[in-house]
Amino acid sequence: MRFDGTESYVATDDLTMAVNAAITLERPLLVKGEPGTGKTELARQVARALDLPMIEWSVKSTTRAQQGLYEYDAVSRLRDSQLGDPRVSDVGHYIRRGKLWQAFDAPGRVVLLIDEVDKADIEFPNDLLQELDRMEFHVYETGETVRARQRPIVIITSNNEKELPDAFLRRCFFHYIRFPEPEVLARIIEVHHPGIKPALLSAALTQFYELREQPGLKKKPSTSEVLDWLKLLLAEDLGPEDLRRDSASLLPRLHGALLKTEQDVHLFERLAFMARRQR
Repeated sequence: MRFDGTESYVATDDLTMAVNAAITLERPLLVKGEPGTGKTELARQVARALDLPMIEWSVKSTTRAQQGLYEYDAVSRLRDSQLGDPRVSDVGHYIRRGKLWQAFDAPGRVVLLIDEVDKADIEFPNDLLQELDRMEFHVYETGETVRARQRPIVIITSNNEKELPDAFLRRCFFHYIRFPEPEVLARIIEVHHPGIKPALLSAALTQFYELREQPGLKKKPSTSEVLDWLKLLLAEDLGPEDLRRDSASLLPRLHGALLKTEQDVHLFERLAFMARRQR
């Protein structure tokens, strides 16, 4: 069982090494990186490449670790008891299985994605330590212990919004997805926009990296954003000669696909204004 990327996902050597190391060690793979660098898509492509089902747990700020195991619906049971429903005698009717339980109880191996773990409370990762380590947990309402039939391939993503506990990090294999170099980004673009003209690709990438490396930028454009930008350029049938920046603002054509904050738009407008004053 080895991951080497797919025809629709360009994986660098160090990324494929990290995925395969985590599979060999039977440790969760913790993937960090800028938003839009393909962390979530990695889990989907690993599942696709290894021909495994995928279970996705999208973490929110209100998500609790217990929800990944199970939830006991005491309110429904109380209501049913008042109505004389015979199901009340079996507490199992009121247990809702979470994503970890689904992964543990799957008949075969699955890929379990815990997406954006850093969105939740700081205690969230700590509350999952034992379950991810031992691959089992106890259901107190029924007295049963749920054990994984086969250890799932666990991929955990983080946007680095907050620090994760050391005890949690110790149990993971870590990989940081760096922003791709121009050669790698060109390969990614070719996958999504096959046949793009080299002159347009070269001009667009030059402008994109100049934009991305501008000092003072609050939100750097990511891989997904440059793909959207190129899709718009192709849809408008623009050529490399059409990519000249607006001299009044220094903003690129269709800049709304790349710049996502008013501060960054104003930054380029101020730079253009300062350049005009210095003439």
